[in-house]
This record gives sequence, structure tokens and C-alpha cells, in this order.
Amino acid sequence: MIVEIGHYALVLALAAALIQTALPLWGVISRDAALMETAKPAALAGFLLVAMSYGALTWAYVASDFSVLNVYANSHSQKPLVYRISGVWANHEGSMLLWVSILVLFAAMVALKGREMPLRLQAAVLGVQGSISAAFIFFVLLASNPFERLLPAPVEGRGLNPLLQDPGLAIHPPLLYVGFSIAFSFAVGALIHGRIDAVWARFVRPWTLLAWIFLTAGIAMGSYWAYYELGWGGWWFWDPVENASLMPWLAGTALLHSTLVMEKRDALKVWTILLSILTFSLSLLGAFLVRSGVLTSVHAFATDPARGQVILAILIFFIGGGFALFAWRAPLLKQGGLFAPISREGALVVNNLLLAAITAAVFIGTLYPLALEAIDGSKISVGPPFFEATVIPLGVPLLLIVPVGTALAWKRGDLYGVAQRLMVAAGLALAAMIGVFAWTHGGPVAAPLGIGLGAWLIFGSISEILARSHRTGAGPSLMLRRALGLPLAAWGAAIAHIGVGVAVIGISATAWGTEKIALVRPGEVLQAGPYTVRLERSFVRNGPDFRETVATFSVLKGDEVVGRIEPGKRVFVAQTMPTSEAGLMTAGLGQVYASISEFEPDGSVGVRLYWKPLVTLIWIGSMIMAAGGALSMFDRRARVAAAVRAPHGAKPAGA
Repeated sequence: MIVEIGHYALVLALAAALIQTALPLWGVISRDAALMETAKPAALAGFLLVAMSYGALTWAYVASDFSVLNVYANSHSQKPLVYRISGVWANHEGSMLLWVSILVLFAAMVALKGREMPLRLQAAVLGVQGSISAAFIFFVLLASNPFERLLPAPVEGRGLNPLLQDPGLAIHPPLLYVGFSIAFSFAVGALIHGRIDAVWARFVRPWTLLAWIFLTAGIAMGSYWAYYELGWGGWWFWDPVENASLMPWLAGTALLHSTLVMEKRDALKVWTILLSILTFSLSLLGAFLVRSGVLTSVHAFATDPARGQVILAILIFFIGGGFALFAWRAPLLKQGGLFAPISREGALVVNNLLLAAITAAVFIGTLYPLALEAIDGSKISVGPPFFEATVIPLGVPLLLIVPVGTALAWKRGDLYGVAQRLMVAAGLALAAMIGVFAWTHGGPVAAPLGIGLGAWLIFGSISEILARSHRTGAGPSLMLRRALGLPLAAWGAAIAHIGVGVAVIGISATAWGTEKIALVRPGEVLQAGPYTVRLERSFVRNGPDFRETVATFSVLKGDEVVGRIEPGKRVFVAQTMPTSEAGLMTAGLGQVYASISEFEPDGSVGVRLYWKPLVTLIWIGSMIMAAGGALSMFDRRARVAAAVRAPHGAKPAGA
């Protein structure tokens, strides 16, 4: 009965989404306030109904109701509770319902924050968001129904894909799904509403920032999951599905910086609207790639071409409709504030152009093999060499310009003065590069350059905070008070840029990693960087729903045992496919990493052993970036300024 309630709630949610779309948008066009007011209750009702539907499916998983086909295909009664809950979104049907839940959650949040927005803009935004929700609810009901019954009900389920039974999966997908649909809704809503200015940018920027924060954390979590779960020892493979999440992140990063220019100078209106549409378009493209069956990947969800056709139709409708509306209304947008080429706005424009070029390179490298196969059946692969050859030359100038851009003044900057302010940061970065090159006795030339580039970002960001806190004759205590008094947005930007620098250092340091593949017997040792790794024994143990063969290795520094790692292979109760479990020991900022290829009857073990210096900085830097974005979310000064400068009809923020 609970499952049927969930199904009917989703049907009613579709009706609520259609009301949320039709009445408010017609109210915006006809300027009927009563119709526009229907957007808020419809959005809240839709959220409650979808929450009820999602709760019903979660209950079916927790209760192991195998009369539900989706539960039977993706769960097992012996699965731990946490994986029964995360199993809801570890499949195509459940993940689509989670996606719908996020869409309606954003709509409900915009509805609840309505007192800060002009009614006409809010109605337009909720109407567009409602149309997206309606499209995907219809897709779920038509082609991906998670509530379909299976009669007679089986006694036991088939279980979750063993690769997905992992804590990383429990966190990674929900972070990715908090996407850029709301930025698209703001852009299309503004085009319908007919008003795009600095006030609009102040409203859209927090939502864009929220989506960017979660996508940053989600990509980092997915990278770490692939790193330790797949046993291959890498953190990024340029897999097409990995690229599907990277492209909207790159475009979203450009959008964040573009909205900043629009907010401060009322400039780049056309470009900001275009980026809002493009970012969500890339998110929809990622959904199509993951769920259409055109790709074979460990990250892919579905292989049903019929579902892919429906998603393609949704993609064409929203992308085509968004760009058609943009082409119609963009020529009517008035030019905003002017600025000199040497200014913070100018640096942000260069930032946007380089990010757009990187996005285009990733887009071409990802889709070209698919397009070629569709045209003449040729099968080619575009791998890391292509992406590294195209992305790195564009990424280096992008990162070089970041500290310079943040130090330049708005409207017209003093490049000579900025060079003086950043001289110490440049000297420290150069010293770091030379020192690393000398310490490693040459080695990979690009790696010390990467270390220097990361140091430049870190010291440049710190230099900007110190410069903004400095006053002639001021002592350290006054400088500290002034630094703490800076807007949170300034601290957030600096911390996010420091996070980029930290991640760049971690990526660069992987060049000094080592790898060994060997067959070792108990008591034999292998070298992993500065550590000696000795095989002690192998044994079998039982988990909650799996049986695991494990090899125990001692990690020694000199003659002292400093840790143990236990890589192994698992076979789950409901699955016969073995999975590899990597053994990891974090040593400082580096890691000793081992994965098992085979266990021999005589007790010897085939092992792939890595030493990865500073590799943890990749994910630490990503989390610092997300933390910087989160800190900017709490900045209130922009909202106060918006309240002071908002034109008639826009209610003050926080009123």
C-alpha cells in the first residue's frame, strides 16, 4: 500500500508541476498577479508530494519489499542498512527520482525565499523550474517507473552492484544532482520577464554558488571513490562520464565569475545569460550520456536506447527552447557599465574565455568519438594524451591570471601597482619551483612548474588578503582586525583560490610516484618510495554480505613498522563477480597504495604497489575550494547593498 501511495503521489506531483508551469508563466505574460501567486503553493505542494514518493521508495528498500521490481533488481536482505538506503539512488530509476526530488527542492526554496524577490521574476523562475520538473516526472512515470510491481514476489533480491556498495556512493551522487537547473530557470525566467540587470545577478549568484559548491564536492568524492574502489591507482581517467560532470563544472565556474561582473558593473549581461543556459545544457547532456546507453562505463546507469530517446527529446526541448528565447531577447538587452581592459572585469573576461575554451576542448574530445561512430561506424578512442595536450596549455595561463585579476581594481586597474603587490608571492613561487627541481635532481620538468604554479595561487591569494588588511603604520593586531573585518566573500574567494593551488600541487606531485607489479611470497618485501612493504600472510574473512580474501602487508620505515594495509578481493552473497579492495595507508600527505591481482595456492600474492607523494592534496584542495564557496554563501554585505540599490518593485533582501 505504501508503494502505491508513493506512485500516486508522483502522479499528483506531475499535476502540481504542470500547474506550477502554466498558471504563473501565463500570469507573467498577462501581468496577472493572482496567477503569479499560484507559483508558490504549487511549488511547495510539488515538493511535499515528491518527498512522499521518495520516502515510499526508500521504505520499500529498507523493508526489502522484493515485490517492487526496482528493489528486487538492486537490493538484498543481507545488505547493511546504509547500503539499502543509498541503493535507492544507485540505479537508474531511483536516481531519476532523486533528481526530481532535487528539482522540486530548489523550487520550494525559491518559493520560501519569495519575499526577497519581485513577484514577477519569482513567478517566471518557478514556472520554468516547474516545466523542468514536469518533464522529468513524466519521464520517470513513462519510462523509468521505480514503483513497478513484480508478481509473484521473489523471496530474495539480486543485490546491488558490488562496485557501488561503498560509502563513497552514499555521498557522491546526491552531491552531483544539486545542479544548475535553477540558474537556467533564472535565466529563462528573466528573458520571459524582460528584466536583466545587476539586481537579477544578485539573486541568481547565491543559487549558482550553491550548485557549484555541491558539484565541486561531488566530483572530488567521485574521483576518490574511483581511486580506491577500482584498484587502478589513478584519480582521473578522462572517462566520458567523468567529463560529463566536469563540463558543467567548468561552465559553472565561468558563470560564477560572470555574475560577479554583472553584479558589480551591470556588464556582461548577454554572456551571463548564455552561460546560464549553456551550463544546464551541459548537465542535461551528461544525463543523456550516462543514461542512454551510448557509453560503456563503470559510471553509467542505464543501457536502454528507448530511455535515451526520451532524455534526448527533453534535452532538445530545453536546450533548443532556451537558446531560441535567448536569440529572440538578447538583442534587446542594454549595454551595461564600461570598463578598461586592464581591470578586474577585464581579467574576469579572460578567465571566462579560457574556461570556455577548456570546456570546448573537453566537449570535443568527449563527443567526437561518438559522433564519428554514429556517422560511419568508425571506433576511435580519445584518451588522456589529447585532453592533457589541450587542457594544460589553456589551464596554465588561466591559473597565472587568477592572483593578478583579484588584485586589480574594478573599472580601471593599475598593473604596475599590482605587480609590486605580488612581487613577494611571485618570488616565493619561483623559489618553490627551483627548490623542488633541485631537491628532486631534475626529474619531470613539468612537475616543478606545476608546484610553482600552485604556490603562486596560494601565496597570491594570501598576498591579496594581506594587502587589503594593510594600513601604513598599522601593527599586526590592527592588520588582523582589519583582515577579520573583510567581507566573507573576499575570504571565500581567497580560500577557494588557495584550494585550487593546493590541488594543483597534489596533481603535479603525482609525477614522482612509483609503481611496482610483482608476485610476492610471505616475508618478501617491496619498496614503495621511502617505505618498505612486507607481505605477512593472506587469509579469508566474512563480512556482513560478502566473503573476502585479504593480504596483510606491513609498512616499514627503516626497521620500524609504521602501519599495515590489507588489500583484497571480495565476492558478495548476491553477486558472483569479484571486486578488488585497495589497501591504503596515508603517510603525511602521501599514500602507500596496494591492489591485488591474484592469490596463488602456495600463499604468494600478485600485487600492484604504488607510492603516491602528496596525492591527498588533490582532494584536500577540492574540499578547500568547496569550503571557500560555502564561506561566500554567508556573506551579507552584497544583500545589504542590493537592498539599498534595488529599484522600485524589488523588495529589500532580508526584509
